[in-house]
Amino acid sequence: MDQPDSHFFQAQGLRLHYLDWGNAGAPPLLLIHGGADHARSWDRLARALRPHYHVIAPDLRGHGDSDWMKGGSYSLPEYVYDLSCLIRQIGPPVTLIGHSMGGMISALYAGAFPEQVSRLVVLDGITTVPGAPRPAPHERIAKWVGQLDKLEDRVPRRYATIADAAAQMRSHNRRLTPELALHLATHGVRRADDGSYGWKFDPTQRVVAPHRLSGDDYAALWQRIACPTLLLFASDSFLGDSAAAGVGSISKTSASRRSPMPGIGCSTISLTRCCGSSASSFNCLEHPQNLIDQSPH
Repeated sequence: MDQPDSHFFQAQGLRLHYLDWGNAGAPPLLLIHGGADHARSWDRLARALRPHYHVIAPDLRGHGDSDWMKGGSYSLPEYVYDLSCLIRQIGPPVTLIGHSMGGMISALYAGAFPEQVSRLVVLDGITTVPGAPRPAPHERIAKWVGQLDKLEDRVPRRYATIADAAAQMRSHNRRLTPELALHLATHGVRRADDGSYGWKFDPTQRVVAPHRLSGDDYAALWQRIACPTLLLFASDSFLGDSAAAGVGSISKTSASRRSPMPGIGCSTISLTRCCGSSASSFNCLEHPQNLIDQSPH
């Protein structure tokens, strides 16, 4: 199977999309993308892991070919609910690999439902730390309202061609090769009636929900993670030094390991993009199982 099959499932009245890379008799493995991304960013890794796993890559709500929210907000617990619906359909236990926001979602799910997850890999996905200061409730609500109001007046950016959208991606991330940027843009845009192209993701997914969990809430959930866990951190990430922030481990067990990836940025870390350049940490192209095997037993 060179290309995955497309399927849909329902969660909170939303029609959500996922890719199935086949090998249904193998242990299930889910690839969870980050914010403003989509399931096709995992293609290279999915093909590499397919001989060993039943690989599933969902489009999160508001991303890719999944429905946008109709009102409400995009908070991590909503994404966790979607993931729980998909895993219930596939059948646990599962291995989870998540990048950036997808890493946070995967870690939260593994903490909420530890018996459902057999392995966890988080790629530059610890985006908050315990004890971090939290604005007062009125400030959080005011910020949320202001962000939504601003988006109401926003005119979505359009592109004449997919190549123009790919060029825009490269202007923000020079680590992307032209070929990879074109691949990501091809699956990341939708053609409008006038022939122009716009991004598939809902811009309101970037709005900070006022009811989001606190850093201590995250820490409490992380301590419930019972499966072998591998944390991979990009040395050039905008997320900063997680070890300095006290996040060297998120598991209550000793089966959690932290590994840096030199010369990699957060927006470059999706395994489609970093497999070849992170050989100092692992070589998942020649030996894709190494990505999972680095999770301590």
